[in-house]
Amino acid sequence: MKSTTFILSGNTTDFTTSISSPIHLDQNKQYEAALLSIDTYNSIPNITDKNNKFKYSNDRGITWKTLTLSKGSYELQAINDEIQRQMIINGDYDNVKNEYYITISANVSELKSIINITNESYLVDFRIENSIGPTLGFSSPSSHIGYGYNKSEEIVNITKVNSVLVNINIISGSNVNGNQSPVIYSFNPNKVSPGYKIDERPNPKLIYYPVNTLAINSIRIWLKDQNNNPIDLRGETVTISLHLREVKNVKQQIKKAIKELKNENIL
Repeated sequence: MKSTTFILSGNTTDFTTSISSPIHLDQNKQYEAALLSIDTYNSIPNITDKNNKFKYSNDRGITWKTLTLSKGSYELQAINDEIQRQMIINGDYDNVKNEYYITISANVSELKSIINITNESYLVDFRIENSIGPTLGFSSPSSHIGYGYNKSEEIVNITKVNSVLVNINIISGSNVNGNQSPVIYSFNPNKVSPGYKIDERPNPKLIYYPVNTLAINSIRIWLKDQNNNPIDLRGETVTISLHLREVKNVKQQIKKAIKELKNENIL
């Protein structure tokens, strides 16, 4: 076998594909593989049950209400819209002036968030379990804000996954954070907005890694983030294309060429 291509698809980010006609490689030769492409959709959630609570008061802290955001892929504006939608349901909205009492926006230059509270009776408390506060940059243990312009202490932490690492069980030779790893490719999923298609192709060229087996009966693919946590694409289909080829033996090719030249009396 000189070269072959595999196209593998799954509805999870850890799936194994059986090869109907197992491939047996020549033990006297070397082989290598590279990722050709990965196609899916950016459905990685940045709001989960670990950071989906928003607690506020409309009576200076006498009583409190807690909003829960559904698991999903949110931009800052979408977080604001969902909180305001639920506040309307709770009756915490000026329907005469058509104004919201709490508005979340971005301080683009500092990469921080702004929470503007326009009613003096309203407070926001981020000191609860699974609070959305750290995601918005309000990570101080005393994060408790009131009337006026409130800027987060830290930068917004809305992007949880900076890099997707594509692992494949038939290769070796990669290194992640100082450890040997079967990572054949990595990419930044945030180049496209949530909900949009990820159409990733190695650029400018393919990078090949040594194949670590002589018998390919199945191929396992699994995706991890930069912290070695599993990627959650919420059931989106992942399609990956791989190229496997025989490593060229330069010395043998030179010897063959010299032999041919001698046979033709050129040398």
